[in-house]
Amino acid sequence: MVTVIGVRFKKAGKIYYFDPDNIDTSDAKFVIVETARGVEFGNLVINKREIPEEDVIAPLKKVLRVATEEDINIHKENQSKKAETFAICSEKIRHHKLEMKLIDVEYTFDNNKVIFYFTSDGRVDFRELVKDLASVFRTRIELRQIGVRDEAKMINGIGTCGKRLCCANWLGDFEPVSIKMAKDQNLSLNPTKISGICGRLMCCLKYEHEVYLELKKGMPKDGEVVKTPQGKAVVMNTQTIREQVKVRLIIGEDNGNPVLDEDVSVFKKHEIIRSKRKKPVKKETTETNDTNKQEGTKEQV
Repeated sequence: MVTVIGVRFKKAGKIYYFDPDNIDTSDAKFVIVETARGVEFGNLVINKREIPEEDVIAPLKKVLRVATEEDINIHKENQSKKAETFAICSEKIRHHKLEMKLIDVEYTFDNNKVIFYFTSDGRVDFRELVKDLASVFRTRIELRQIGVRDEAKMINGIGTCGKRLCCANWLGDFEPVSIKMAKDQNLSLNPTKISGICGRLMCCLKYEHEVYLELKKGMPKDGEVVKTPQGKAVVMNTQTIREQVKVRLIIGEDNGNPVLDEDVSVFKKHEIIRSKRKKPVKKETTETNDTNKQEGTKEQV
């Protein structure tokens, strides 16, 4: 086991582990830590705790100190410079006629580097832009291309549910989402209904997926012939959350084909007995491709 603390550098950002190095962080809210990018100001979200060594990415970097009032003021000053820096960079992009959209600006705590985040449909030759920015800010310049999901996380907004975006307000890291999750939850496969404002599949498809998988165990498929308390029937539809199965009873045969009752009956899942030979009646289905490819950058700390 190893003792660590958890630090965030952005709201709803990924939590990184650091070695507290015998520093008392019990009453701390902010800390100064050493990262691969240099000295950084971070928000302490997990105080000292022991975790297995295999959960830590070695080498574990150390906490330099608990943030002082002076450190907090420096951080606020860096934040206040972002708007002006953003405007200058946007003007330079227009001057060089580059096909790129500036999303955000970030200063490192020690002001040794300014990072510009942007989106673009393809590769961008921004070497002249970097030279211009370096001459203005007289520090190291880094331009980092990000994906549409990271863009939504940085900008924030209102989702189709009417609430602020999960990724920008509390979701620490993106998790893989697939079109199969929408199918398992019997959702419409219309891309406009299951996609977020970033254009990718909504992250919330992941939240209830495990529950649906558990409830769907033993649930018959549409078109499957099953036994019910009232006799054999063909499954017309299933309601996973209610654990109900809608069927039409088989009331006879016509030249070897089943004749179905006009009325639809509803039974609980436990009342249905599935036949050993699960040969569902053919039914038209609609398939869509999974376009939810993970995009974005990995931050190294």
